[in-house]
Amino acid sequence: MDLLAQILVNGTLLGGLYAVMALGLALVWGVLNIVNLAHGAFIMVGAYVSWHLYTYLHIDPFLGLPITAVVMFALGYALQRGLLNLVVRAPMFNTLLITFGLEVVLTYLAQLAFSADFRTINPPYAGNSLAWGPVVLPVARLGAFCMAIVLTLGMWLFLLHTRLGRAIRATAQNLVAARLYGVEPRHLYAVTFAIGIALAGAAGGLYGTVSQINPYIGASLTAKSFAIAIIGGLDNPLGVIVGGLFLGIVESLTTLYIGPTFADVASFGILVLVLIVRPTGLLGKTA
Repeated sequence: MDLLAQILVNGTLLGGLYAVMALGLALVWGVLNIVNLAHGAFIMVGAYVSWHLYTYLHIDPFLGLPITAVVMFALGYALQRGLLNLVVRAPMFNTLLITFGLEVVLTYLAQLAFSADFRTINPPYAGNSLAWGPVVLPVARLGAFCMAIVLTLGMWLFLLHTRLGRAIRATAQNLVAARLYGVEPRHLYAVTFAIGIALAGAAGGLYGTVSQINPYIGASLTAKSFAIAIIGGLDNPLGVIVGGLFLGIVESLTTLYIGPTFADVASFGILVLVLIVRPTGLLGKTA
């Protein structure tokens, strides 16, 4: 029972990180109808930004998250306004090709800049842990989990209670009506994409504190984020939390009882099951 409790806690901590990884993908997909195949590459870039801040400027990875988010926001705004806005209403195949090309370019540039070596962000407390009865809570993973939940809830409140958040939701629901109320789509699309990339960058900074990073982690993180967004539902940020926690716990239990090589099989098996039983996601709206 102690081992099971530890596995459930580990799965919950992992699921919180998964949730914030998928949040930016779900936002961009839900508002812009762009399935961003470069999402994992942006997470990877954010991880390297945090690694650079810690290694060369000695900024704690958690304290450096706002800097990472601002850098990634600027990158996302520039890419959306200069490139993706040209095809935002084009067939989805076009956006898939462009975002796939972005993923390749970002991976190649990261390899040139940082080589293919694995790198880690190791603050002094990286090996510390807290005891909660029979359960051990790694400090870095606990911090990443708490920050992930704060970011996800903050995104939810932003969409519900701010003027910009309501404009984003209105544009996602009805572009014509939003235009009639004075919304300027090109700027709003660029801001929305930039927010999604900022969230991806912050997720990368958190990921770098609990795992190794290299230029090639992007594809697997994109696939994981895609699965979580579908499982939780695209129209509800809280659904992304539920999807992330659910997937993290399923992977941890699969690793314990079946084997680590089957964790991804279980994840995408759950994705297929959700698509069959509830295509809108666990908390998505039904027609």
